This record gives sequence, C-alpha cells and structure tokens, in this order.
Amino acid sequence: MSDSATHAAPPAMPGAPPANPPLPVPQAMAYMGAAVVLALSQGLGQGFVSTNIPQIAGDLGITTTDASWLMAAYMIPRASLPLMLIKIRTQYGLRRFAEIGIIVYVVVAFASVWINDFRSAVVVQFLSGASAAPLSTLAFMYMLEPLAPQWKMRLGLPIAMAVLMAGPTLARVVSPALIGDGGLTWVHLTALGMAMVSLMLVFRLPLRPVPHMKVIQPMDFVSFLLIGAGFAGLTISFVMGPIHYWTDLPWIGLLLAASVASLALAVAIELNRSAPLLDIRWLASPAIVHLAATLFLFRLILSEQSTGAPRMFQLLGVAPSQMTGLFAVITFASLLGGLACVAWIKPQRVPVFHLIALLLIAVGAYMDSHSTIDTRPAQMVVSQVLIGFAGMLFMPPAMMAGLISALAKGPQYLLSFVIVFIATQSLGGVFGSGLFSTLINHRQAAHYQVLIEELGTSEPIVAQNIAIRSAGLAGQMPDLAARKLQAMSQIAQDASNQAYVMAYNDAYRLTCLIALLAAAALLLHLLRDLLAARMRPAEPNNPEPTS
Repeated sequence: MSDSATHAAPPAMPGAPPANPPLPVPQAMAYMGAAVVLALSQGLGQGFVSTNIPQIAGDLGITTTDASWLMAAYMIPRASLPLMLIKIRTQYGLRRFAEIGIIVYVVVAFASVWINDFRSAVVVQFLSGASAAPLSTLAFMYMLEPLAPQWKMRLGLPIAMAVLMAGPTLARVVSPALIGDGGLTWVHLTALGMAMVSLMLVFRLPLRPVPHMKVIQPMDFVSFLLIGAGFAGLTISFVMGPIHYWTDLPWIGLLLAASVASLALAVAIELNRSAPLLDIRWLASPAIVHLAATLFLFRLILSEQSTGAPRMFQLLGVAPSQMTGLFAVITFASLLGGLACVAWIKPQRVPVFHLIALLLIAVGAYMDSHSTIDTRPAQMVVSQVLIGFAGMLFMPPAMMAGLISALAKGPQYLLSFVIVFIATQSLGGVFGSGLFSTLINHRQAAHYQVLIEELGTSEPIVAQNIAIRSAGLAGQMPDLAARKLQAMSQIAQDASNQAYVMAYNDAYRLTCLIALLAAAALLLHLLRDLLAARMRPAEPNNPEPTS
C-alpha cells in the first residue's frame, strides 16, 4: 500500500465527520463515487511518476539517474506532511481543508503540463507530492461520510484502501496508451483532468462540518520540521543509494547519519513535552512495536511486486505495452482482495487474514523464482495475482487493528498511530525498493562473474557460438571483424541478462523465505495465545450465600 491509507479514522475522532444519520441511497452513491475518483486521482498521479521515469528523462533531456530525483522529490512530502495535515484539518475545519487542498492539487496539476526543464520538474514534483497528501484523506472521508457507523470500518475502509492501492498499478496499465508517440503530454493532461473532476466533486458534494478544536502548538512545527528532515534524508538515501551504490558517494552516508540525528532530536523533544505531537512512550510499547514491525516487514516483501517483476521485464527488453495485461489482472486481484475484506473482516480475524496473505506471497514468490530469460508477463500472471490479492488481504485488517488500538487509548493517540503507518508504508516502500535493488545489483555482479569465467573455460563452444552468430549477421554487416565483435557483444549481453534473471530469482527466493518465516512466527504466536488461554485458571463460581 501505499502510504496514502494513513489518514483514515473512525468518525469519532476530532476533525472527522460525526455520526450523522446515513444519507439517502442516491446521495450516498454519489459520495462513494467521489471517493473513488479522488483515490484514483491520487493513485494515478503517484503511479505516473514512478512508472514513467525513463520517458520523463527523455522528455527533459536528462539521464534516468537524474530523473530518479523526481521520484524522491514526490515521496518526501508524502512521508511527513500527513503529520500536520490531521491537526490542520482538526483546527481549521474539514470543509475548508477539503476545498483548499483540492484547489492546490489542481493548480499543481496544471503547472505540471508546462514543465520543460529538470529544475522546474523537481519543484513541481515536490509540490505534487505535497498536494496529493490531502487527497487520500479526502478519499477516505468521502467514503466514510454516507455510511452507517457499523459499515465505516467493514465497508468504507477496505474499499477506499483497495482503490488507493490499485491506483499506482492501474497507472502502468493506462500509461502506454497515453504516451503513444506524443511523449508525456497526455499523461499530464489526464492527471489534470482527474484533478479538475475531483475539484468539481468536492465543491458539489461538500462534507458535513465538524466542530473546530485548537490543537496546533508552536513546538509542533519544530518537531514536524525535524521529523520531516529525517524522513526526507532517508527517502533520498534509499532512492539514490542503489543507483550510485552506497559507498561510491560520501554524501549518502552523511545524509543517512544526519537523518538519524534529526529523528533522534525530535524524539528527545517529544519525550519532554507535556502535550507532544507524538506519544513516543506509547509508540515504544510492545504491542505497537509488534504492529510496526509487522507492517514494515509486509511492506518490504511487497516490494517483490512493485520493484521485482516490472524491472526484470524491462531489463529483458519487454515493452511497457506488453505488460499492460499483467498489471490489469493485478489491479483486478487487488480489488477482489478488498471485496474479500468487506465480506469477512472482523477484529478477531486479523491474524487469520495476515497468515493467509503471507502464505499467498510465499507461493507467488516461489513461483517467480523459476524465471528464465525467456519468461514473459503471461507466465507470471498467476503468481502476481496471488501477491496482489494478498496485499489487500493484509492492509485493511492491519489498519483496522491499529486504529482500534489507538482509539482505545483515546482520540489523541490517533496521530501517533498515523506516524507508525506512514513510517512503515511510505518509508517502508522506499526502503523495500532500495534494498531490493541493492540485492539485485550485488547478486547480478556475482552471477555475471561466474558466467564470464564459465565462458572462458568453454572456448570451443564459445567460438562455435560466435561463428553461428557472425554467419547470421552476414546480410547486415559485410565486414568479418565487425560481425565477430557484434557476435561477442551479443554473447556478453546475453550473459548479463542471464545474470540479472538469476539475481531476481535469488531475490524472489529470499522473499519467499521471509514470508514463510513470518508465517511460522505468526503461527507460534497464535499457538502461544491459545495455550495461555487454556492454561489460565477458570474463575471460581461464587457460592450461594448460606443462612
């Protein structure tokens, strides 16, 4: 999931719609439809950036390495801005928050149509990430607005999360058709069109007002700036680290150290405040640490789908238009996972949902670990569907459990839970992608070295292969020496591709192993709870009083 799910909350919290009577069915459907449009607008906007980095680089005349800064610029505000958005929404009102947020989003979407150089693109992408952060909040609020209290968690939460999580994958489906031969113009216009439709819906279907509360304190801004700086440094490091390799540029290590120092200073300040922005002591409690570790681990292993298969196919020369069918069925599987949550989600079933999700991911990753250089998207449909379905089986129950735990302590703990979800999902996605890419680069180099050595020890076979390839190039290149060099280059490229596929297989196997270990740990945890419940002495029955 994406980090966009972090702003949902039950209607009882400050700043959220009160428990008003349900709306009439036509009006309720209109609000839920508006939620879907808002969620798709946010999800597609994020997906258009991450999916089209090579095309953006070509449009701006920069390298793909430089273009990766655009993804970092987009993700930085998405990781930290929600911390203040909840308080801003509570203090200044939900309706004003919605209207100003969507206006800013439209203005930034309009500006993105006109970017023509790298610097302006970085600025616009940063503003896009900042303006998209309220959109996920609005998607949840519009989905929860018309529902009766008993359906807000069971129906509203899974559907909103399903659409939000499906947005980036759906962007991979529609991007090739939008790009065509005209560059990114239609991509930007589509994002602008979605933003303008969202603007119309927000003003045409206003959210019901809620009481304002003065909750913002001056020290909140100090803590927010420190946390934002720490998150920004971590995001940049894990986006750029695998590209330049971690030890090649000294500033990556310095930035990581500065990020940790900034977060440590924020924790020190929050521990000594009477009304902290985040309750650090509650966040450090065993139950919340366990929840955070679970969310973070799951976000890491889900990187197999967002970072694994698409990049492997890109390296094998598969065009984006040839992958649209695969991503279409992944999107459909995610939506089915959301519907499964609607049908069976209950607080006591959360461990069962998580266990099933982990097992499905393990099966899917194991199936992917048998890839070859001839593997194409059609061969990965089943495995990727299992992983996409598992993602939606995990996220809504996990978020529901966290919200229940936070609100059981009091509405003021909601913001502390939000930071847990942001850190594990937004940063977890960036960390997962960075670690996955680092592992691929390391294993590819190792496998390539072995393959080159094997080619050197089988010279007759290599010579025969060069002769066959040279003969095949005779009609294109009359010079024998040039044909031989081209044949040798093709063999080296094939070895590199084979090394990459072997590296991805290693990563898929590691993902499978981590999912199985997590499932085993969850089973042991459930078994321990079951044994503890059975060994607990029964409460003695009170005897009847005697006369």
